Amino acid sequence: MLDESLLDAPEALARADSRELLRGAAESGARIRTAARHATEAGIGDLKPDGRPRAVMVAGPGAAGTCTADLLGALSGGNCPVSLIGPTGVAPAPGALRWTLPGWAGPLDLLVVATPDGTEPGLPRLVEQAYRRGCAIVAVAPAQSPLADAVAQARGLMVPLATAPYASAPYATGGYSTDPYRRDPHAPGAAEDDDTARAEGALGDAPGSYGTPSVPHPVEPPGTAPDEMAGPALPGTLWALLTPLLLLVDRIGLVSASPAALLQVADRLDQVAERCGPAIATYTNPAKTLAAELAGALPLLWTEGPVAAATGRRFARLLASLAGRPALVAELPGALAAHGAMLTGAFAGGADPDDFFRDRVEEAEALRARIVLLHEEPVGPVSAVPTAREFALAHDTAFSELEPAEGTPLERAAELLAITDFAAVYLALASADRT
Repeated sequence: MLDESLLDAPEALARADSRELLRGAAESGARIRTAARHATEAGIGDLKPDGRPRAVMVAGPGAAGTCTADLLGALSGGNCPVSLIGPTGVAPAPGALRWTLPGWAGPLDLLVVATPDGTEPGLPRLVEQAYRRGCAIVAVAPAQSPLADAVAQARGLMVPLATAPYASAPYATGGYSTDPYRRDPHAPGAAEDDDTARAEGALGDAPGSYGTPSVPHPVEPPGTAPDEMAGPALPGTLWALLTPLLLLVDRIGLVSASPAALLQVADRLDQVAERCGPAIATYTNPAKTLAAELAGALPLLWTEGPVAAATGRRFARLLASLAGRPALVAELPGALAAHGAMLTGAFAGGADPDDFFRDRVEEAEALRARIVLLHEEPVGPVSAVPTAREFALAHDTAFSELEPAEGTPLERAAELLAITDFAAVYLALASADRT
């Protein structure tokens, strides 16, 4: 059950947002700028590759590996196979995870390791395997972590993770003890603070919100990580992991993602943060509107295009991990057949007749399917989106639609990711059973 009044109460949202998820979403543009600087300092811009790798293998814990591999594969447009090396183990704890290179991996392949933790014992072992096989190795992880040491020994390229300026963590690259918006502009690290300045405007300066000094995350012992370091399921962390890798694949010719293009992406994310911030009313806020529409609904995420498909899968993971809500994802036009029966069964819009004797106080509200259309390109003559709209109307099913503004493929992808990030956070914060 959603408390819609909370959506238009910035102070209450700030109190409910104990993990600072909204702040993380608003600072995504800042993370890109900081991560791009880290990548430049690590030497990605100086690379002179001999050619494209035969395949790119991506490894990382949980959503760090899954989302990174999914988006890199979608953005590459099939120029090179991008495959995920999924972990095995008896539990999802970092110490229990293990990774193994596929048997075909060799000197023609690139191993990419993406993790916001860096203490997983299985990842250094994977790096050792790749070194013995002759694979090229690149990692994005916290500086001075065990993984960073392993990559250095294997003569790979290590890029320090761009952490949140206000967070403190065992391997964070610059933890601070006060709110970064209040720091001395001449103090060390002030350049990173400049990157986050726009986020403050998006979040507002209501009393008790993010405009006041905050208590940092406690320092965790090695082998554990605070929420901010737990993976890209938390908004903001995804771009810290993805940005250096986009610059890398730009150098090897897989994706057009120059430093200038990524700065445009950061600007687009800042614009979305201004439109979707907690101070913006629901009726003009696309993320709050989507969150309100999904209350009491079973989202059917129908996507068109590879980037929209990757965004839909990430949105479904966020809804499950943050808001505890199920969602189903399918790509058009196959989604019409895959989910068609759900629009005529128990989840259909008109499936529950208006029973006069129904107990409307004790009985839980019935879950109804709601279609969410995600597409990265304007609707064209070969698009299945018009058919999907007609299908929803014919089955008396509500639907929402997200289409990014014009721009490069990276900018459009960033806008879709940012709006769905904000929507998942708002749904989590305003759900009575979650707060």
